Formats: sequence, structure tokens, C-alpha cells
Amino acid sequence: MAKQFDVVVIGAGPGGYIAAIRAAQLGLSVACIDAWATADGKPAPGGTCTNVGCIPSKALLQSSEHFEQANHHFAEHGIEVKSVGLKLDTLLGRKNTVVKQNNEGILYLFKKNKVTFFHGIGSFVGKADDGWSIKVAGKAEEALLARHVIVATGSSPRQLPGLSFDEDKILSNDGALRIPAVPKKLGVIGAGVIGLELGSVWRRLGAEVTVLEAMPDFLAVADQQVAKEAQKVLTKQGLAIHTGVKIGEVKTTAKSVTVPYTDAAGAEQKLVVDRLIVSIGRVPNADGLGADAVGLKRDERGFIAVDDDCKTNLPNVWAVGDVVRGPMLAHKAEEEGVAVAERIAGQHGHVNFATIPSVIYTSPEIAWVGKNEQQLKAEGRAYKAGSFPFMANGRARALGDTTGFVKVLADAKSDEVLGVHIIGPMASELISEAVTIMEFRGAAEDIARICHAHPTLSEAMKEAALAVDKRTLNL
Repeated sequence: MAKQFDVVVIGAGPGGYIAAIRAAQLGLSVACIDAWATADGKPAPGGTCTNVGCIPSKALLQSSEHFEQANHHFAEHGIEVKSVGLKLDTLLGRKNTVVKQNNEGILYLFKKNKVTFFHGIGSFVGKADDGWSIKVAGKAEEALLARHVIVATGSSPRQLPGLSFDEDKILSNDGALRIPAVPKKLGVIGAGVIGLELGSVWRRLGAEVTVLEAMPDFLAVADQQVAKEAQKVLTKQGLAIHTGVKIGEVKTTAKSVTVPYTDAAGAEQKLVVDRLIVSIGRVPNADGLGADAVGLKRDERGFIAVDDDCKTNLPNVWAVGDVVRGPMLAHKAEEEGVAVAERIAGQHGHVNFATIPSVIYTSPEIAWVGKNEQQLKAEGRAYKAGSFPFMANGRARALGDTTGFVKVLADAKSDEVLGVHIIGPMASELISEAVTIMEFRGAAEDIARICHAHPTLSEAMKEAALAVDKRTLNL
């Protein structure tokens, strides 16, 4: 006999596990299904983010940054290190430990919140009198009956046409996180978040890294001024970045990968590397759900079609995260998961796409929220801009990291903050203040009038807001 639940969540990534926990907090009976497993077959909830995305990449970025600091910057602090060695297996092992801790943390949260977890692949069987019939294909097949279903199956890396990932020579984000030895030469196709972060990791550890990007402009999604600064700094660090390229037919041998490409000037070039990371976007995981069997609608790009409330075309079936429209970000998925759980419980969930921040965890970090200058110009919106360099910030000087700036964009008449763009130390943490101000439709003057602790990096935010009115105090 089928086990009955108010809510069944398919997928335990950031959107899924958070939706399950919030629904349980609201008094609903909840089950969550996820197929991700460790090498020894144990459940590994957390999705791409925890297993091969956000969490392990940040662990490697942190470790590689320590290695970079020890090799090149400790001397500035009077710390003498006679020799610095790299134990890559230990470094990767630490990353694996961090991932495992997160997997176990999610399983603990399920238990704490009385969410029933099923390890396996969840799919629709059909409509039932009281909801939806769901099958779990795992070690033992389970039949569930759900009044509501939340699909949170995430996304997978997009392959280059005709070039499959083997995770040895041709790497997705998964393989790029577990290269067994530092390659002498590493190629990266795609200068987005994944390409720049993982390219930075292996560059710090000793690889010669070349990044090929099809778009004519570097980081076209970011503010142009930020993108220009980022390209300058990352190039100086050692990343060879080529934009406006057209990739030809990639060839692999046992020892190398050859990438022919046409450069921005139209000249034919050839890149030969030991390994190649392909990071050209992601595609939704909507296959295998039994969507066709129940008539679950998908759009022309394969995403599950939803309205503004994340409702699908089927009654009491919802979808969140990477498998639906919108930015493919873990925190966007979490917000949607919470909102859907609350809507199911009769509350009014809230997700504001205009205040979802974006972050790139390179060094310096890059973060932004809201509109950039090129977008405001295209809209014909009158705005004011203020910026402040970390070079003039006392805490940044003390840290020894003065690269970059904070930039605040505000409406020319109302002074409402329309966008904030940061490149510099701890940008990922600093952007939260901007998100808060924008969520409450605050003004640049509000940031300028708030007392910020001294000395802190956050003072650069205050000074940039003051600069909107041309009254910076420390520049």
C-alpha cells in the first residue's frame, strides 16, 4: 500500500531539501526523494551544490588561496617559509570531508524536522484520487501518494556538441574538482562562474591555464566597469583569457587535448592542453520524471513550465530551482523552495528576482545585485553613480588586499538604489547589505547615513553611497 504524504519533494538539492524542511515546519507530512550517492552507495543529499558545485569548489578555492598566499604573500607579513609543498591528495581529501559533512548535515535536518527520506529516483506514475502517485526506484521500490508534489531535480552541465564528458580529459565541473594531479596545461571553455573559479583553483596550484570564451565581451552579465577590472586582474594573476572565439572540432589522445579555434580577429589558432574543462552552461534535469505520462508541460528549452508562483500546468504540482526559468543559483532555488512550501500551507511565499545577488568566488571576489550601468542606459533610465576603491579603505590595506571597488547606482530623482556592483575582498559578504537595502526599496542616502563599524570593508559600501551625492569622506 502506498505511503501517504501531504508533500513529496523530488530532489534534495538546495531547492528540494529546503522546501521539504519548510513544509515540515509548517505542520505538513513530508517526504523527500533523492538518488545522489557516495562512492560506497550511501545517500548524499545536497544535489550539485553540495556534491560537485558550490561547496566543494569553495573548499578548493580556500585551499588553493592558502597555497597562493604561502608562496607569494607571506613574506609581506614577515613570515618566512623556506619551502612550500603541495599534497594534492590531502587537499582533495579535505574537500571530500567538507562535502560529507554537508551531506550528513542535511540527513540530520531531515530527521530533526521529521522529513521522511527515500534514497532513489522519484517519478510520476499517474493521477490518484487524493493527489499523485509517485514511484521511488531504489534498492527497494516504494510507492508514495502525494497531495502536493514539488519537483526540484536541478540541472546538469551542458556538453559541447559531439564532445562528451569522460571526466578524464574532457571535464565537467565534477571532474574538474577531482583532477588527480596538477596538469601542466589546462584549458577552460567558458569564462563564466565555473570556468573562472575552477580555472583559478588550478592556476594557483601550478597549472598554466587558458580560458576560451565565445562571447565578444568578458563577463558580459556583469557591470562593464567591474568586468574590465576583473579581466585585468585575473590576466595579471596568470589566466590567459581569450574572448570572441569560435571553437572547432576538439580532438583527444591518451596524452593531450587539442582545441582548434578562430580568435576574435578571425585568425586560426590551436590550443593543446593536458585536460579541458567545459563550462558552457547547464541544462535542466527533467528527463526520467515520467513527465510525459502525466502531461507535465516543459518549455522549448526543456525547463518545466511554471507561473510566477512556481505552479506547473498540473494541479498541486510545483517546480523550483534549476529545473525552471530564472537564474541557476542555489540561493534562488532555496527561496523558491521556501515560497512554495508556504503557498502550499496557505501562506504567501515571496521571491523577488530583482534582488537575487550573483557572486563569483575568484580573488578578488565579484558580486552584484540589481541593474548594471549598461542595462540602465539601454532602458533610458536616469541614474547617479558613486564608487569607492578598496585602495582607500583602511581594513583592505591592513588585509593587504586593496584590489577593486564598490559601485552604487541610484535613481537620479528618488535616490532609490537600482544596483550595487563590487569587485574586491569579501564581496560575497558585502553584497548582502545592498540586497537588504534594495529589498526595502531604500536609497543611497540610507546606506550613507547608516553607521558602519571602523575599520571594516563595509565602509567602502558607505563611501560609495556617499559618492552618489559626491561627498565621500575618505577619497
